[in-house]
Amino acid sequence: MTHSAQSTTPPLPAEAMLPSPYRVVASRHETADTVTIDLEPVGDRGAAFAPGQFAMVYVFGVGEVPISVSGGGGAGESLSHTVRAVGAVTRAICGLEAGDEVGIRGPYGTPWPLAEAHDKDVVVAAGGIGLAPLRPVVRRLLTDRSRYGTVSLIYGARSPRDLLFGSELQEWRSRFDAEIEVTVDRSDEGWFGDVGVVTGLLPRIAFDPANTLAMVCGPEIMMKVIARELEATGVRPEDVFISLERNMKCAVGFCGHCQYGPDFACRQGPVVPYRRVMERMRVVEL
Repeated sequence: MTHSAQSTTPPLPAEAMLPSPYRVVASRHETADTVTIDLEPVGDRGAAFAPGQFAMVYVFGVGEVPISVSGGGGAGESLSHTVRAVGAVTRAICGLEAGDEVGIRGPYGTPWPLAEAHDKDVVVAAGGIGLAPLRPVVRRLLTDRSRYGTVSLIYGARSPRDLLFGSELQEWRSRFDAEIEVTVDRSDEGWFGDVGVVTGLLPRIAFDPANTLAMVCGPEIMMKVIARELEATGVRPEDVFISLERNMKCAVGFCGHCQYGPDFACRQGPVVPYRRVMERMRVVEL
């Protein structure tokens, strides 16, 4: 009687699939359909998250979804997630109040390359809710301002009512040591800023293409255009990093929903150098 060979794949650690309890300490609306929740671990099972990484947020009795960190996550800091209500789980998250509990799995994924950006000009480009995963990056850049060259953020949303982190965005724009440019697709009576796509803001900001690192998050078409335009200025594709938050479900590469060519967004991403995926991104509907 023959026996099949046993798999040499190491078993998945139990803690990788076990949620830790976190308590909601604050919840605030950013827009009509987008909420930021601040969480603290219940007990001593909290984990440290780096900017760009994500957690699986589990609402008991409803389900779980992957959400990037939008603030905190370090030692002694609350963990923030900014969530748009688009389905049953995200609607449940947006309805949470202080004192409610959720389960958190993570951290998962690759972080933004902040250490690699030291002594370089930094371009941050965000579209829509793509500012949420980049918010910890902007905070770090402004807190440790002397470590970087020029610091620029270009950000676009559908309308003024869809702009995230309103008061914080105003605070960033009031600084003299960073260039913050904001645009909307459609204006309203109270909007006196720019109208147009976020890619139109790129020519306004100053950076040295030979010494620039860019971090980009937003709709896929926006990321492709920004990456191509940065490349056209002389920024190397390996110095442009994008976030591929594509259909992630399990966070550990088992379910296959987020497979992108040979990679899984949850394991090899979500933050990747544009050079690594630029050919795949040219394939329609891949």
